[in-house]
Amino acid sequence: MAVTLTDILLQRIAAQGPISMADYMADCLLHPQHGYYTTREAIGADGDFITAPEISQMFGELIGLCLAQAWLDQGRPPRFTLAELGPGRGTLMRDLLRAAGTVPGFLDAAQVYLVEAAPRMVQKQAQTLADARPHWVDRVQALPAQPLFVVANEFFDALPVRQFLRDGDMWRERQVAQDQGALAFGLGPARPQPALRGRLADTPDGALIEDCPLLAPLTGHLSETIAAHGGAALIIDYGDWRSQGDTVQALYRGAPSPVLAHPGAADLTAHVDFEAIATAAAPTCAHSKLTRQGVFLERLGITARAQTLAKTLDGPALRSHIAAHRRLTHPSEMGNLFKVIGLFPKSAPPPAGLEQ
Repeated sequence: MAVTLTDILLQRIAAQGPISMADYMADCLLHPQHGYYTTREAIGADGDFITAPEISQMFGELIGLCLAQAWLDQGRPPRFTLAELGPGRGTLMRDLLRAAGTVPGFLDAAQVYLVEAAPRMVQKQAQTLADARPHWVDRVQALPAQPLFVVANEFFDALPVRQFLRDGDMWRERQVAQDQGALAFGLGPARPQPALRGRLADTPDGALIEDCPLLAPLTGHLSETIAAHGGAALIIDYGDWRSQGDTVQALYRGAPSPVLAHPGAADLTAHVDFEAIATAAAPTCAHSKLTRQGVFLERLGITARAQTLAKTLDGPALRSHIAAHRRLTHPSEMGNLFKVIGLFPKSAPPPAGLEQ
C-alpha cells in the first residue's frame, strides 16, 4: 500500500510529538511528494476553486492599469520589477500585461518575476506567459533590489498560521496530534507568548487567535524594497483588519471539509490579518486604508469596462459576463468578502482606487 501524507504525519508525531497548525498546513500544501499544490491543478474549472482572475479578464486588466498608473506617478522608473506572488496559472499576469501594455514605456521597463514554490504551477505559468519571458523565484527575498510593483491575489491566505488559545495571561498552542492512530487536535502547555502580548486586551479567556509566522518578514521585505527603490504592492485577499477566532478551512473536491480529513488532497487557507500587514510595513512604507474589493474595482472603472465588453457579446456569453461582474463586485459575493490594501513609498500617492 502506498504511503500517504497522513502516514508520514502520524509517524513524525509518534517520533517527535505534536506539530503546530503551521507545520501541518505547510506539509499539506507544499510537501514535495504529497502536497496539494505540488500534485494537482488547484485553480480553475478542473480545480477546487476559482480565483478572481479566472472569473473575468477585467480583474487582471484593472490591476495592470492600477500598477501602470503607480509607475507613472513615481516618475516612470526606466527599469523595475513587475512581480506576482502566488501566480496560479498565470492568468492575472497575462491580463495585467495586456492592459498595462497600452501605457507607453511600461513593458519596456518591466522585468516580470513570479514568486512560486510549486514546480507544477511553474510549468503552467510558463505556458500561459511564454511571450513575457518571466523569471521565477521561490521567495520574495530573491526579488531584485530595484523598484518593485507587485500584486498578491489570494497569496497571504495560504501562508501557514499557528493557533493559540488564551489561558489567563498565558497561551496554549493548538496542535495536531494523534488519537488511536488518527490525526486529532490537542493543546500544548500554557506558556507566555511575547509576540501576542498585544492581543490580551481583545481576546477573552478561552478564545482562540491565529498568528502567521511568515507574514511579518515577507511584508517587511516588500516594504523595505519599495521604500528604498520605489514601487507599490497590491494585496488582495479575504480576511479583515484583525484576525479573530479559528479561520482555518479546508476545501476538498470543491466542498468544505474537516481540516484534518484529507491531508495533501484538500486546500487549506486562513483569513488574512490585514492589521498585521500594515504593522509590518509601517516602519518603512505607507499603507492605504483597507478597502473592499467591490469598491476598489468600481473606483478603477470596472462597470465602464464591463459595458464596453458587453457590446460585443450576446446570449450565454453576455449572461456569463454579467454574472462575472456581479461576482467580483457585489457585496453578497466577492465584493465585501475580499479586501485590498496597498503599500507604497511615504513620499508617493496611494495606488489608484485606494485611499491613504
